[in-house]
Amino acid sequence: MPTKTTDPSAPSHVLDDPARASLLGAHARFTESVGSVLRYQPDVSIFVALPPDPGEQDWRDAAKLLGPDGVLPTGGTEPTPPPGWEQVLRIPGVQMVAQNVAAAPDPEAVRLGAADVDDMLELIAQTNPGPFRHRTVELGTYLGIRRGGRLIAMAGERLHPPGWTEISAVCTHADFRGQGLATRLVHAVAHGIVERGETPFLHTGAGNVTAIRLYEALGFRLRREVVFAAWQVPVQYSE
Repeated sequence: MPTKTTDPSAPSHVLDDPARASLLGAHARFTESVGSVLRYQPDVSIFVALPPDPGEQDWRDAAKLLGPDGVLPTGGTEPTPPPGWEQVLRIPGVQMVAQNVAAAPDPEAVRLGAADVDDMLELIAQTNPGPFRHRTVELGTYLGIRRGGRLIAMAGERLHPPGWTEISAVCTHADFRGQGLATRLVHAVAHGIVERGETPFLHTGAGNVTAIRLYEALGFRLRREVVFAAWQVPVQYSE
């Protein structure tokens, strides 16, 4: 486990709920809501944001927003739902922030867009870096490296709370690992973020020791431990 940093450490920091901060700010155009519950349009991202200390009505609003077969993903501090909500996923994770990251452009990295989505989804399916939808590429800058026309590595920007941008979808095809491509792409994506006057951050699984060591070597430090969870909408909300 990486050593925890105290920067930033203020309570109620935007990184305590970066999805909500993004949906209320830079990503407002992707927002759907019922009451105080927000989510990304489903073809953009899986993230749903409950209000702080959600009450019974907020959980009902979440059920209405997601539908009777819906699943509510949460990240950060685990909420305590009302009876009937079944937890279907729980993965301990970490949130890391950039400190002394050597951000730099990469001459081989190309900007990826809508025309590249099929290739991006194929690489995601092969490497499983985390959830990625058909329109996730619209959330920010995604960069990739191609060899012989084939997309072999990529990284990009996802959540965008004020002053911060998350680096996500960092992945390399198995046939090309060990060449430093992930490092180069993280540096390149971080370069664009820093050029805007923002600070990069990222998430990964607490058990993904290889990724954590890589990010520490790149200059990221632990801000906090998080839990990625998901809850099934109870059947009573569809009755």
